[in-house]
Amino acid sequence: MTYQIGQLYSVAEASKNETGGGEGVEVIKNEPFQDYPLLGGKFTKGQYTYKIYHLASKVPPFVRYLAPKGSLEIHEEAWNAYPYCKTVITNPDYMKNNFFICIETMHCPDNGSRKNVHELSNDKLKQREVVFIDIANDPVAPKDYKLSEDPSKFKSQKTGRGPLTGKWKQTVDPVMTCYKLVTTEFKWFGLQNKVEHFIQKTEKRIFLNFHRQVFCWIDRWHGMTLQDIRDLEEKTKKELDELRNKGLVRGSQISENE
Repeated sequence: MTYQIGQLYSVAEASKNETGGGEGVEVIKNEPFQDYPLLGGKFTKGQYTYKIYHLASKVPPFVRYLAPKGSLEIHEEAWNAYPYCKTVITNPDYMKNNFFICIETMHCPDNGSRKNVHELSNDKLKQREVVFIDIANDPVAPKDYKLSEDPSKFKSQKTGRGPLTGKWKQTVDPVMTCYKLVTTEFKWFGLQNKVEHFIQKTEKRIFLNFHRQVFCWIDRWHGMTLQDIRDLEEKTKKELDELRNKGLVRGSQISENE
């Protein structure tokens, strides 16, 4: 439950950081769901969200140049049945069935030693590429780095956790791993491999930066209840609607060189 609170808090805060000047996150639905089987029916209820991301400056230039105006809106459906979550990202207005990203996440109280938490078949396992992310030791892009969001420097005043240094995954307690399975498809002649590679690279960057924030924001969310989070999400939805309609574009953007 503790990490779930941190995750949900950080999603709300990160959404505000990425919203402004006509771009960013629009929350359409945020409601409980049940009788929706996930991971072979092991999980069936939780919280469902439906969001639209207005992304014009957050996609690579070669896509911006080719895509017609108004097509750079990404729809995200998420079923959060913690510790399992499933997120499906599509572009129904333009790419339709030719584009999707599916992110399946399992949160486990270990240091990353499990081999197949997503219960993949042998054929899928052969296709899978495993990428390890260390929130304290992996390099961060200079434009993403913030001292206040560096787990190797941060120490929590509320919990005493941190800083995370050296082989911290083997020594800290408690420890938790987010196992993420990212499946991507982008059918666009001449661009498919390039865009799918870009998506996988971008997802790694998002996962690294987001989980650094979750840890370093612990003193903000530690002690909150799930009801506190639901109240925060409702407040954040209203703030996002206001932010999108004023000010400048905010958050991470893709430069002409990427």
